[in-house]
Amino acid sequence: MKKYFREISVAIALGILLLVMAIVAPGFYQPQPLLSLLTREAPTIVIACGMALVIIARQIDISVGSQFAVCSVCAGLLAAKGWPLPIVFLSSVFFGVLMGAVNGWLVAGLKLPSIVVTLATMVTLRQGLNMARQGEFVNLPDTVQWFGLSQVGGQWLLVTASVALLVVMAFAMKLLSAGRFVYAVGTDAEASRLSGIRPQLVTFSTFAFIGALTGLAAMMNIAQSPQVQPLSGTGLELKVIAAVVVGGVAISGGRGNLWGVFAGLLLLACVSPALTHLHVEAYWEKAIQGGIILLAVVTDGLRTRKQKT
Repeated sequence: MKKYFREISVAIALGILLLVMAIVAPGFYQPQPLLSLLTREAPTIVIACGMALVIIARQIDISVGSQFAVCSVCAGLLAAKGWPLPIVFLSSVFFGVLMGAVNGWLVAGLKLPSIVVTLATMVTLRQGLNMARQGEFVNLPDTVQWFGLSQVGGQWLLVTASVALLVVMAFAMKLLSAGRFVYAVGTDAEASRLSGIRPQLVTFSTFAFIGALTGLAAMMNIAQSPQVQPLSGTGLELKVIAAVVVGGVAISGGRGNLWGVFAGLLLLACVSPALTHLHVEAYWEKAIQGGIILLAVVTDGLRTRKQKT
């Protein structure tokens, strides 16, 4: 029970919030707004899965928002040129893998700090995209929106796909040796090396993998709108990292799971619509989310300190 204290705490907090909304503002549970909320968060769920792996491996990637924008615009341009949707999809994932692999090579190969590397690539990619597009939107063909399905059908597809990915990855992290390698490297890279694991390869793979998931999330993003904005993904990295940390993934690496990440993401995502239904001023949203994040970090720090003593 102690092992999953943070995850259980987040789930209880989410349950209390949902119970309060059921009593005070039942309108919160209207099916279509809830489906729309989950649809908007579907790309975030996908990237959060990758970010959890990176942080468990004791690294960080703050360039995912810029990668997301680049993949979205590139995929949108290919779709606008009439490329088949499956090819556009694979291209978006490829662009993400390429950018993630560059981060991975700089961190694992040259042994540079991940916070510095990804900060540099975040700024470089964002500014390069702004210069290339000059704020111009990409108009998409009708076949891209909701992948050619109805709006409700497309929404359910995105939500189901993102949750299915999370479930598969959650089990894979526990059952596959590759997942256990990530935990081992995050716990003690030197000890994992002595046991036969290659920490540099694991680190490189996590960055390439989060790049692939970012490309996938970009496709889920462009399917929701008839246009692609060059500024899409702004602030996404902070949102994803916040959900991962609140969900119980230790920022020091080696601990956490995707079930807690999912609960943390839902908790943070529900704050805004809950405030709207409770007729609370919107500016409280960031303050409440910041308080939740701070509480999670402080709790994790106190728990770590207690374990050491």
